[in-house]
Amino acid sequence: MDNHIDEIEFTIFDTETTGLEPQQGDRIIEIAAIKFKKDKILGNFESLINPLRHIPKTTQNINHITDEMVRNAPTIDKIIPSFLEFIQGSYLCAYNASFDFVFLQNELKLINLNLLKDTIVVDLLKMSKRLLPGLPRYALRFVAENLGIKTENLHRAFADVMISFEIFKKLKNILLSKGICDVDNFSHLFALNGTYIDNLNYQKMAKIQEAIDIGVKLKIKYLSHKNALISERKVIPKEIRHEGQQIYLVGYCLLRNQERTFSLDGILHLEII
Repeated sequence: MDNHIDEIEFTIFDTETTGLEPQQGDRIIEIAAIKFKKDKILGNFESLINPLRHIPKTTQNINHITDEMVRNAPTIDKIIPSFLEFIQGSYLCAYNASFDFVFLQNELKLINLNLLKDTIVVDLLKMSKRLLPGLPRYALRFVAENLGIKTENLHRAFADVMISFEIFKKLKNILLSKGICDVDNFSHLFALNGTYIDNLNYQKMAKIQEAIDIGVKLKIKYLSHKNALISERKVIPKEIRHEGQQIYLVGYCLLRNQERTFSLDGILHLEII
């Protein structure tokens, strides 16, 4: 896939919930989203949701959504089908996407709808950490302010979505300035694990293993975790190392004249030489 990221439709979404543990019965009480392409908003989605349970006072103090506000709101089974239709054909994005995606998957499971197994989910928190290394913290408000984005009405779903959209645009410009514009590299850097990402990993690992087997060097283009700088390296590959969910190329770097470890998702391009 060689598409430019500006050719892809994205949907940024956010949820407000009764708590932090869907496995313990916490539910979504608000969901919002915008769909866009090349920074142009194509549509929006927003609804309160009746969770059919009490919203704890501690939660009300954070998002200011009360039991009274959701009493006459639709239940999740009335909202999810419309939301799934809204996001169809787009990359799904969220700030700290694993949190919102787990809640979304849980709600789908509760009403016996198919889980979003093959949906590409982009984590804007992961994107922020990769492109803005060294910040003391990465809360939504702090990253937004670091990028010069005004923050108002945080902890309501649509407001958080709009702030996330502004963050996405700023970070995308940083990416483009580094010459990273294709969908494969974008997905490998910032998407959560899925079939598509697994396939990208397999393609890179196959080429690395081929170089190891025949005893030749690799030329790689690499985005550093430490400083977000891009460099070109010639590497004598030694092994492919798995540490948890991370995969690394270990090899002798001819630029640094020492053994180095390169995360697979940071390898933007590699070729056998």
